[in-house]
Amino acid sequence: MKKISFILVTAMMILLTACGGNDPKPAATNTNQSGGNETVSPTTEVAADYGDTGGLTLPLVDKPTTITWMLVSENPVQDKLIVKEIEKRTGIKVEFQTYSKATFQEKLRVTLGSGKLPDVFHGLTLAEVKKLGKQNAVVALNDYADQLPNFSKLYLEENSWVIQSYGDEHGKLYTWPIYNMNRDVNHGFLYRKDIFDKHGIPLWTNTEEFYQALKALKEHYPQSYPLASKTAANLFKDYAYGWGIGGESYPMYYDEANKVWKFAPMQQQNKDMLDFLKKLLNEGLLDPEFLTDTSDSWTSKMTTDKAFVTFDWIGRLDLFYNQISSKNPSYDLRYGNPVGPTGNIRTLFPINNELNIAVANNANKEVALKLLDYLSSPSGGTLMSMGIEGETFTMVDNKPVYPELKDVPLVDISVLDNKYGLWLEGATLRPDRRSVYYNFTEKEQEAQDMMLSAKSFEPLDPILNFTDEETSEILELQQGLQKAAEEFNSNYVLNPAYGEKNWEDWLQYAEKLGSSSLEATYNQAQQRYDAAAK
Repeated sequence: MKKISFILVTAMMILLTACGGNDPKPAATNTNQSGGNETVSPTTEVAADYGDTGGLTLPLVDKPTTITWMLVSENPVQDKLIVKEIEKRTGIKVEFQTYSKATFQEKLRVTLGSGKLPDVFHGLTLAEVKKLGKQNAVVALNDYADQLPNFSKLYLEENSWVIQSYGDEHGKLYTWPIYNMNRDVNHGFLYRKDIFDKHGIPLWTNTEEFYQALKALKEHYPQSYPLASKTAANLFKDYAYGWGIGGESYPMYYDEANKVWKFAPMQQQNKDMLDFLKKLLNEGLLDPEFLTDTSDSWTSKMTTDKAFVTFDWIGRLDLFYNQISSKNPSYDLRYGNPVGPTGNIRTLFPINNELNIAVANNANKEVALKLLDYLSSPSGGTLMSMGIEGETFTMVDNKPVYPELKDVPLVDISVLDNKYGLWLEGATLRPDRRSVYYNFTEKEQEAQDMMLSAKSFEPLDPILNFTDEETSEILELQQGLQKAAEEFNSNYVLNPAYGEKNWEDWLQYAEKLGSSSLEATYNQAQQRYDAAAK
């Protein structure tokens, strides 16, 4: 999942209970098109127990109903188990209109241009969906809250800020969020523990110890550059959390102490970070190619004795070992402590709204909304992320085991997608934390445990809700400022002659590019956010 950061959290279990679930009842209540209620008979004498539906009664409809759902998938879905099971449980047949990531946006725009919206879709910007909402083309979800117990609990009661952050100026929410998808730890500093142990170099616990560790590595391996990178200018964004100026809105960040938004590349903390990187480069501790290195070249360095520390995704811990273990069975890449004065890493949001899932305002809207609500229940989350217990999987030591996939070396979410249609982007709304996505390897679990134990997470910045005018202003200002900041950061570290005068010149230049105006726009939106929270 591309956007998901899709995305980042520890393995913890959602208990499937019968509480609020499918108690057998003589009748189910459906909402008719006029907004009233009518009593209908269930399609079976006794409803099957599908676990905790959050208060919904299955099936969701009293007669066979078909809806359309447009989403991203690299595999055909319509003949997969997930479609049949959704219909079996809810009475709703879903016609998934699936397109690859490469073609999805084009197909979406053509579909919208035709004037006939799918019943459920995603892929537009939040501003675009709000505009459709004001045109009455998509529904305001909170207008139907009384029919949506899971939506109401998750986004109106437990996380009321969702309306502030994603709703329009009238408090109408047009996009359905995703709940509890992200891991706790997904990226960070990685280090060659085998090399550290071989030479008695302790794992650093602060920035000075990090520097001393790199110096020790350089002494033992003079031809190496101990710290390497392949993320180009993103390095500045990744490292910024350790200096207290990182955030989801980077290069803007929220200063919690002063309760104002600031342009991170102009702060003293940014200069301190650049000075530190400059020192590492000048002493041969940072790879001179840290802004230009390719993935292949970086991999070669990190799997030999050319580099020993980097910043990357935790999946690399095992990928590199698997790649090099036949030649070097003692190779041991591990998760290291954060670097920087705060000692913090990025915090991943527990609620994700980046896909902007919307429901068309048509005759199927209430059926579509109830289906989204079921998929946001613990029962629906288990179905979409794990499958059917006793049919597709069994639980062994609190982990799902898939008998039909016993010969597959690694059952990950892509395998489950291909086989059963699970983990569909835009349809997996509340993953079960027992799913394979959260089945960490020993090294990945160590990373989760380290950071959770230390509580080394940078505070989450508020998610601001900008007006159309503010959005246009931000787009106009931020792109130029960010590009200029990346150029300055790079030159400051790489050019030995850069110093205090260049820093002062940069501050003046950033001001001319509109940094104060950008900050003012963010702080204006923050004032509205604070007022709405009272």
